[in-house]
Amino acid sequence: MGPQPSALIIDYGMGNLRSVEKAIAAVGGTARISDDPEAVRRAERLILPGVGAFGDAMANLKKGGLDEAILEAAANGVPLLGLCLGLQLMFEESEEFGAHRGLGIIPGRVRKFDVPGLHVPHVGWNQVEQLRPDRLLSGVPEGAYFYFVHSYFVEPVDEAHATAWTEYGVRFCSVARRGTVCGAQFHPEKSQETGKLLLRNFLTT
Repeated sequence: MGPQPSALIIDYGMGNLRSVEKAIAAVGGTARISDDPEAVRRAERLILPGVGAFGDAMANLKKGGLDEAILEAAANGVPLLGLCLGLQLMFEESEEFGAHRGLGIIPGRVRKFDVPGLHVPHVGWNQVEQLRPDRLLSGVPEGAYFYFVHSYFVEPVDEAHATAWTEYGVRFCSVARRGTVCGAQFHPEKSQETGKLLLRNFLTT
């Protein structure tokens, strides 16, 4: 039996870190939480969770030098998984409370749901439609339900970077990938068995 797959959960003061850590343990992996840029650069795999406002998140990442460490790791091909706000931070810019620059790993922007009569934030279980095969979704049934909590969604410039979509007033990108960098708009750590499968895929493929 080989060593347990491991991931480093990036701590920039705005993530539900413990629940992600527990979810990784539940699928047979090991996780540690760190705000050290050097630990980010050395990590085997990285997870960027997030809850809160985009601008505050980017300010926190920059303050600790984590933004540069994340970009360096991504450029070196380290697998990186963004969750909820963590996915949004991968993009170039967000319109949340003004214009804010993101990490810019995936070309595109973050937009607010703006459909008359639509309840925002989008909270609860919703289906994910897979556009193309992706190892993150390997074994996940088509139309599987995941748990969402968000008011903004990502809009990739290149549709090839969108690997799954979800309907909520509009059809939005719910899973994205560029190379070894990927992310989910939903919370796999709150999505029961399908969420566990996604996390296991990230750790083992």
